[in-house]
Amino acid sequence: MNTDVRRPLPATAIPDGCLSWSTEHTRRWTRVLPPGWTFVQRLGLRSLKLALLTGALAALGLTWAGLPPYLAAAAGLHLVWLPLRPEIVRVSAPALALAVVVLRPAPVLPVVVGALLLTATALAVSGLRLRARDRQRDAALAASGGVTAPLPDTGRPLRRGRSLSRLGTFLILAGVPAIATAGLWDSSEGRRAMVAGGCFVAGLGVAALLSGVLGRRRAVALRAAPAPVLRVLTRETRHGDARVFAADDVAGLRPLFTVGVVALDQDRDYDADDVADGAVDIVADVADVPGPVETNPLYDDRPGPLREAVLYGVPYDGAEVVLVSVAPTPGGPLVAERSSGPVRPVPESTVRRRLGQAKRTAARRAADDARHFGLVEAARSMSTAPVRHWRAGPVDRLSGFLMLVWGALLGGLVFTDGDVGLWKHVLALLIGLYGAFRIPVKLCWRITADRTGLWLNGLRGTTHIPWDDIRSVRRESLELKLRWGGDGSWTVSAPRWAWLQRRRGVTHPYDALAAEMTAMHTDPGLRPTGDSEEGERGRPLWPLAVPLVLLWLSVVLAALVGLPDR
Repeated sequence: MNTDVRRPLPATAIPDGCLSWSTEHTRRWTRVLPPGWTFVQRLGLRSLKLALLTGALAALGLTWAGLPPYLAAAAGLHLVWLPLRPEIVRVSAPALALAVVVLRPAPVLPVVVGALLLTATALAVSGLRLRARDRQRDAALAASGGVTAPLPDTGRPLRRGRSLSRLGTFLILAGVPAIATAGLWDSSEGRRAMVAGGCFVAGLGVAALLSGVLGRRRAVALRAAPAPVLRVLTRETRHGDARVFAADDVAGLRPLFTVGVVALDQDRDYDADDVADGAVDIVADVADVPGPVETNPLYDDRPGPLREAVLYGVPYDGAEVVLVSVAPTPGGPLVAERSSGPVRPVPESTVRRRLGQAKRTAARRAADDARHFGLVEAARSMSTAPVRHWRAGPVDRLSGFLMLVWGALLGGLVFTDGDVGLWKHVLALLIGLYGAFRIPVKLCWRITADRTGLWLNGLRGTTHIPWDDIRSVRRESLELKLRWGGDGSWTVSAPRWAWLQRRRGVTHPYDALAAEMTAMHTDPGLRPTGDSEEGERGRPLWPLAVPLVLLWLSVVLAALVGLPDR
């Protein structure tokens, strides 16, 4: 972790009388937070996918159990609305319960009871969050001492909420045709599933539309009058969000909250809630644990340094704020940022869990680094050659075999079931096509090194990576990852049993390959001295994928021909 506070804010950037948010204020503010399990601290791609998946599965399960599809979709949507917009749950949960009581749907009583329990739980959890917001506001206002100041973006165009509103409108309009065309399906199961899916998509649109409206209303209300101000510390996370700390927490040990931000001079028409950051959580965030800063290029996504800042607005779960902070680099201009998403507090339980997780991650990283650099040093003794080659080996063939077995099991489960529907065939088709294109890469990948760089074969052809463009080559968990300039990357995975390797003293092929490439990358004297021929660089792999694609298509078509009419 980098605990360097680059430089203090200039006096002209600090409003008169502005107080500092101290550790004591932090304790008062965190004491009134709802339990950590009641909300998502950061609505990233992973948590969003989890919410959508659980909600969709709940809706489909209740539909198949016999609950009317519109009621099943509404029940499942509560698992999505709860982390996104608890304000909806406060109204929707009683409305759903009333509809169930009035309409008295026909299915078995346990199904109705399960739907009611789901919505009642969502209502209780949302109530905890919404009631805690008032206490958070009071604690933050007390910390500010009543000092207020005009916002630095007063008078600027405010685009907050536009993209979410457009997305919500699109999803609502997309859900209507799905419901209207449900009658075109031959089976009653297909019609019910289509209605449930259309209602679910429309419900997602309602959440997005309301998020846009509420975000804009709160942003406008924040700028309607001088806002409370507080001196804090902030740092940029690897996801591009702002993480805020107390002004005296110079070690960055206790984050208060995280909020998506966009610079005022770069404000575009988007919102943090509807932009998938795509950042893959390979390891735990070590921003909150003291320790040395990683210098390996593999870890160049670490959080930025702590910086002094002034916080405009009252922070609470779902609030809108503005931050004016020191530039990330010395000598740069001040950075003014407005929130592009809601404030999301970090509860004490999350801090403790991250501390333990980060310590374990740091130990694992240190062990992996020691092993990797030990192999790199050993690889420095290798002799140079005109051209070097690496290709798929036994572990890759094992990985391809396991993928084939998985595909065979999937086909057996789907195509031997006499009661399977069309949508299951479509799902199996897409999964099988992915495997058909992935297996040739697993079995036939090839990397060639010559004096100009690396040559990597793929489905469409061969990619050339100059030595100076290579960022890192590492084995991470089960994957061999090669990264180069820009956003270039290549990944292949294979089984790995770390405990067996340690016991037998065996080096995984990916570790050895990564060490050799790293040695050649860092020491030009070890690089190959000749030029590779075109035939040595491998060929496009798509011709190997074509037979697998045709085979899988024939299996799916044969199963569809035998699909009974219902």
